[in-house]
Amino acid sequence: MAIHSPPAARNAYPLSALFVPFPFVCFTLTLITDILYWRTSHLMWSNFSDWLLFFGLIFGAFSVIAGLIDLARPATRALRPGWLAVVAYVAVLVLAIINSFIHAGDGWTAIVPYGLTASAVTVIAMIACVYLTAEQRSADAWRTP
Repeated sequence: MAIHSPPAARNAYPLSALFVPFPFVCFTLTLITDILYWRTSHLMWSNFSDWLLFFGLIFGAFSVIAGLIDLARPATRALRPGWLAVVAYVAVLVLAIINSFIHAGDGWTAIVPYGLTASAVTVIAMIACVYLTAEQRSADAWRTP
């Protein structure tokens, strides 16, 4: 069975797809560096977490801008995620901002337990976001015209 897609979607590539993976990687690595800080107490891991959160938020902002551009492009409208996935992605960014504020604290209490918990909740929200996007994409891929 052939998978059919609209002709406009065959030649279009969503711009947001270039930026969306970066925040996911940065926020996942933030959780890992938080765990390493919890286990070793080396300040280096706290600094890594801060920088990873920063770059994840920067690329998250780029992703939102690129997503808005994709929304305006007629060629990529067939490939855009559903509204629930968009809300989940914005929720991930809000959780990451809160996580960044928590990490702005001083020393051990900035990471353990609240920063570590916020990082874990952010990663769980990212997994939910990926699931929502993948669920819609698989439904769209198997839909016949």
